[in-house]
Amino acid sequence: MPGDRTLDGQVAIITGGVRRIGKAMALALARDGAAVVINARSSRAEADKAAAEITAAGGRALVHMSDITDEAAVGRMVDTVVATFGRVDILVNNAANRGEAHFLDMTYKQWRDILAVILDGAFLCSRAVLPHMVKNKYGRIINMGGVSTHLGAPGRAHVATGKMGIVGFTKALASEFAPHGITVNCVVPGKIGGERSATSGSGIKAALPVGREGTPEDVAAMVRMICEPTSSYLTGQTYHVSGGLYMP
Repeated sequence: MPGDRTLDGQVAIITGGVRRIGKAMALALARDGAAVVINARSSRAEADKAAAEITAAGGRALVHMSDITDEAAVGRMVDTVVATFGRVDILVNNAANRGEAHFLDMTYKQWRDILAVILDGAFLCSRAVLPHMVKNKYGRIINMGGVSTHLGAPGRAHVATGKMGIVGFTKALASEFAPHGITVNCVVPGKIGGERSATSGSGIKAALPVGREGTPEDVAAMVRMICEPTSSYLTGQTYHVSGGLYMP
């Protein structure tokens, strides 16, 4: 598989890695030599298709279906990855639900379901891989944020709360695990074009200073850069890949 091969020998788990940004990240890391574990909860056909695309190009891919809000299922996933590849070096917490609901119509179940995937999923997956990273004195954790969290958006109180929690989660883990050679960063995609998932909501209407929507590959390029061994001095940061839509 063509690429710089700077991640040769490394193993990456990408939750929600079957389409759009998740798939683009899987392909980017595989091109750099990483074995990629594509996690999904229910989209088996799409996961297999993404894995086949990687292997057809000469990369290594493994599909593992599991619900990241299930503690036992996450444990089994990480155990399978370590048994198969011997290690885990990179975790991308990408899985999320992004539904919309007017706040006064939002049920407690809707609130909890969104927070469970975004926050509980990131907690369980990170906690499961970190002992292996600490043992190897090396690791990269990337948490995917959401630009509507920083801009404000009606109908997305649950999503915005979860994604802002991810920012704090990123900083806490970055501080705690920096002495172990592990970096933790947050990447926030802006307005990304192309076909959207059923849970992605109505999208952002604001104009973009760069004059175009982003692509999944724009986001994947940032994630790839943070995952490089040479990026060991980058941690605890929130990187906006938004074409200037949001300028901190």
